[in-house]
This record gives sequence, C-alpha cells and structure tokens, in this order.
Amino acid sequence: MRAALILFLALAATPATAQVDRLPREALDVIPPESRVEGRPGAMRIVEARCRPGGLPGVRQRIVDVAAGEWGVFGFQTVDATQIQRRVLPDGVVGDAANPQLAAPRQARPLSRVGRWESDPATYAIVAGYWSATPDGPDVVARQNRQWGEGEGELNWVEPWSAAFISWTMCESGLDTPALFRRDISHRVYVDQAIRAADGGEPGAAYEAHDPGERPLLPGDLLCNSRGRWRYETVADRRPDVGEYAGMHCDVVVRTFDDRVAVIGGNVIQGVTLTLIPLTREDGRHPRPVGAGDLAGARTLFAHLVLRSDPIPGDALDRTPTVRALSAP
Repeated sequence: MRAALILFLALAATPATAQVDRLPREALDVIPPESRVEGRPGAMRIVEARCRPGGLPGVRQRIVDVAAGEWGVFGFQTVDATQIQRRVLPDGVVGDAANPQLAAPRQARPLSRVGRWESDPATYAIVAGYWSATPDGPDVVARQNRQWGEGEGELNWVEPWSAAFISWTMCESGLDTPALFRRDISHRVYVDQAIRAADGGEPGAAYEAHDPGERPLLPGDLLCNSRGRWRYETVADRRPDVGEYAGMHCDVVVRTFDDRVAVIGGNVIQGVTLTLIPLTREDGRHPRPVGAGDLAGARTLFAHLVLRSDPIPGDALDRTPTVRALSAP
C-alpha cells in the first residue's frame, strides 16, 4: 500500500496530494529551520547554529525522515528522470528543461507552483535556517539581507543553497561535529572528507566515498555529481583536486527500487524536490544510476557517499512520518 503511494506521489505529484504544513513535533521531532533565525527579510539573523546530538546509531532513518519532512513542506515537488529514455516528462512539468537529466535544475519549471519556491517569501526563513548549519551561513544571510533591501519582485538567494540543505539535514539528524560531517556552503567540502575517509583518513567521518556500483545503495546515502566546467566521472577523477573548489550537487537517497532510486535534494527547481533516477546494472556490481556513458544527455553521478551506519530496508521513505501522514484517515 505504501509502496504504491510512493510511486503515485513520484509519478503524478498532483496538487490534491500537496501538503505544505509542517508536521507537529509529536509526529516528527524536528526543530524547524525557520526557528533558527529571527527578523524580517532585510534584517534577518541567525540565532541558533547548534546541532542535535546523536552520532551514527540509528541515523539512517533519521536522515530520511528529516529530508522527507522538508520535501513535504515544499509541496512534494517531484521529477521523474526515468522518463529520459522516451523524452516524455511526467504530468506537471513542461519542456525538456524540466528534466534534471537534460538540463540544470534551476532551469526547470513545473506547470503550476503546487508548493513553495525559494522566491516565495514564505520560504525565506526556512532557507535561512538551512544556512544556519554552515560556518559561512551568517555571511550568506547578511548578503541576502542586502539583496532583499535593494531588490524588488521575485528574489532568489545570492548563493545556491543545496549544500546548506544537506548540511542542515545532517545537523538536525545528529551528525553534530565536523569530525562526523563537515557542513559547508559547498558540497565539495564534505565530499572531500568522504574521499579522505575511504582512503584511510578521517576515521570518524560518517561517510566514505565510492564509485556508484561498488556498494549497494541504501537510504541515508548521498549521490553526487559535478557541475559547470568540472566533469568528474569517478571518485578517482576528484582525488587530484581534493581541497580545491569544484561545482557539485548532492542528494539524499530516500528510497530504492529494483530499477530506480529516489533522492531528495535542496535548490532543485527552486525547492526541496524528490527525483526518480533510473538504475543500470553491470556484471558483478551493484545497481548504479545511469550516466552520460549509458545515455546521451544524462548527468553522471560520480560519487556514492556510503553512510557508515547499520543498513535499513530500501522502503525507508514509505515509513517516514511525512508519508504516513498522507495515508492517515
């Protein structure tokens, strides 16, 4: 029943299913990101930067619960990238630009704004709360205040906030120290930490980096691709550049199927979005997301960050408080 519900959400994402109210604390014990800041746009400031303690025990399901909660707050925006092979897009989106396998996520546009977008004033404090989990968050919020004060009309954030979303998710999930997870405004900081961990350094790090297909995909893991002029295809491609800036994007694995994986990321189509990505399998290896070498136009996910925590079933998304609330009478 719940598996069917997930597929319905992912493939249809109709306005009738959209839920944009945050679950109460008794249902999902999360300190809302908007509670970590105060003040109006133009004078907003971070008032809480601490993280929930906890560490690695039980953190996989917690990460999925937290990410799914924000997906719900932003209106269950969903992209079915498995349709790339037929160049047919799911209901609710228009044009190839809506498919993140074919174009940058910021170019995508649903037909209707079912939930909340980053230019919606209702999300300003939420995204600012994500920034609070990063060392450079106060500077980003200060620059955003200047933009709010000087600009007019729809205003997006001065910095892409996808790494801030991942950082806040880990912060709220219990990965509370840099030794566990190096939160940052740039994905490459914690990706490099995971590479060092896989190479024998950073023994306390929560994640270690592997090529997709080397390890089984599990909820709570991260999948990462390079962006812009960087064209990494494997973790080995990144190793010579560890410590240097590179454009990247990472999403949280929340659900696995035989032929696809569901991931949730921030700043995807200007919101927190679930994307379904097709999988392929090679002899002797685990399923991995399709890449440019399998299909022209597909983005290549070069790094699978494996969480060093006990495995959980692939249907973790089905069991989150957010999804259970959708099926409640």
